[in-house]
Amino acid sequence: MLEEVERWLGTRSWSAADRPTALLPAAKAASGQTVSVVLPALDEEATVGQIVTTIRDELMTDAMPLVDELVVLDSGSSDRTAEVAAAAGARVVHRDAVLPRLPALPGKGEVLWRSLLVTRGDIVCFVDADLREFSATFVSGIVAPLLTDPDLALVKAMYDRPLGAEAGGGAGAGGPAQGGRVTELVARPLLNLHWPQLAGFVQPLGGEYAARRSLLERLPFPVGYGVELGLLVDALQTVGLDALAQVDVGVRRHRHQDGQALGRMAAAIYRTAQLRLARGHLVRPRLTQFVRGEDGGFEPRTWAVDTEERPPVCEVPEYSRGRAA
Repeated sequence: MLEEVERWLGTRSWSAADRPTALLPAAKAASGQTVSVVLPALDEEATVGQIVTTIRDELMTDAMPLVDELVVLDSGSSDRTAEVAAAAGARVVHRDAVLPRLPALPGKGEVLWRSLLVTRGDIVCFVDADLREFSATFVSGIVAPLLTDPDLALVKAMYDRPLGAEAGGGAGAGGPAQGGRVTELVARPLLNLHWPQLAGFVQPLGGEYAARRSLLERLPFPVGYGVELGLLVDALQTVGLDALAQVDVGVRRHRHQDGQALGRMAAAIYRTAQLRLARGHLVRPRLTQFVRGEDGGFEPRTWAVDTEERPPVCEVPEYSRGRAA
């Protein structure tokens, strides 16, 4: 298995510079494909505007018509995320307005799944809305292989994740490998132990990846934090390792979550893996964490772990009717 991973790293792992952005319009025209970019957003007014502006200014112009559609999927923000995104030029869609017959569940995966019903691109590129110092390479770098290699179906971004990014620090503020704590403590061990073919992915939980709609519409979507791991594992089972790739896009700076939020994320990711290892006959799990209360003692806080999944979107009648139209 190690030899297979090393072979894959040598043939399916690139830098964004390997496919210069200036060459992509011609590659896109030759392929006849369209590209949609989706930003799932929840209370990201501080960052979403700059991301939208960068994509529009650098990838949606007459000289660089790489992106055909830019959608911000708002999952219930209480701040000005929707207004800021719209003012910057994105089409803003509220999660609850998509497939209203099906009540929305909380979670990032829910938003990504619903985005397939309101976008049209042959290639769908997901980008987290909390990125700081955003570069258009986060889009062009991972879309490029799909435009130039018909054998690829999903491409993930890889990058350094400095832990001190929100304070303006670079790699030295925490080291390039200090971010992505859930990746190193939970996701990477799970993948190496149970799906060793995926051991070569540098950022298996990263929120920046592009895939062919023809693949995404066939995959179930965990509704919560487990969505990235679930999609990666299911893509492996559906199209095989050589249809998956990764591209180095530099440094990812974003807002980091506290330890307890990471604990809930880790539980959801473990549960997503557990479901794929042994589907059915599993009780709905809960996670208990502790905080110090007003009386000085520790108080328990118990959370339900995300376990819901949405079916492949190709099974949803509204999606099929929309595609036919």
